[in-house]
Amino acid sequence: MTISFDDFLRVDIRSGTVRAAESYPEARRSALKLWIDFGPEIGELKSSAQITVHYRPEDLVGRQVLAVVNFPPKQIGKLLSQCLVLGCADESGDIVLAALERPVPDGQRLH
Repeated sequence: MTISFDDFLRVDIRSGTVRAAESYPEARRSALKLWIDFGPEIGELKSSAQITVHYRPEDLVGRQVLAVVNFPPKQIGKLLSQCLVLGCADESGDIVLAALERPVPDGQRLH
């Protein structure tokens, strides 16, 4: 299936820096709670991410991630997840975060 460039532009993928992270034992599947700063235009958003195999909360603080910021919020247990952090599954099906090659300002849109 192909999409138009306009379809691509409708998905708002931005850079953000993880400001806080903690385990989320209330989630149905093992997850972390993330607070991500997307700069002054968007601000800080929360996310639940199933990335516990490869990442510990303390290792994520200060790390830049990519996330979709224009999905509607989704209730995941007690957390209202406001964005979708992006990654790919490794050979075992565990998520590896999508990474930027170099730091960019928070809130930059993926082109």
